[in-house]
Amino acid sequence: MATQTTALEQAHSHAYKLRTARIGLWLFILSDSFVFAGLLVTRFYLLGGHRPELEQLVGVIVTSVLLISSFFMNRAEVQISRGNRKGFITSTAITMALGIAFLIGVVGVEWQIAPFGPADGAQGAVFYMMTGMHAFHVLTGVIFLGIILRNGLRGHYSPERHWAVEAAANYWHFVDVVWIFYYPALYLIGTL
Repeated sequence: MATQTTALEQAHSHAYKLRTARIGLWLFILSDSFVFAGLLVTRFYLLGGHRPELEQLVGVIVTSVLLISSFFMNRAEVQISRGNRKGFITSTAITMALGIAFLIGVVGVEWQIAPFGPADGAQGAVFYMMTGMHAFHVLTGVIFLGIILRNGLRGHYSPERHWAVEAAANYWHFVDVVWIFYYPALYLIGTL
């Protein structure tokens, strides 16, 4: 009888912790949304109907890379929820690689070829702040993915218990949704 009670208490405790963790994650995402929304409003306030002169091909490539990474992150979460550890590990590694490719595309390519710098007026300030803040979130997402990949390799997740994977997936999708708003605001909307 004592063993059943302990197991029941642990199950309720885990359910409570999971519920609380989910609420915390969504509150964090909501609060972070205000930062990104503020930057988006700043872009339109300072630049109005003009947009920075950016390399369109780079924008399309980095956007495609990030959207494809969301597919693999979703796949990783589904695979672990089905108990497919190998599929989870493969999909997480691909997501990480695509995240790094995005960072290289934005910071390593676009920042280097942009015809302006961060101190070159509103255009430079807006572009570097928006892409820099987003790149920082992608970097933290890649680090988070590295942690769950390491834990997955060690067998820490099961179909019943994989909250960290769910949290990483939600964070990764949030960062991707932000870019869906940032890409047109920086690359498509307005005149040069």
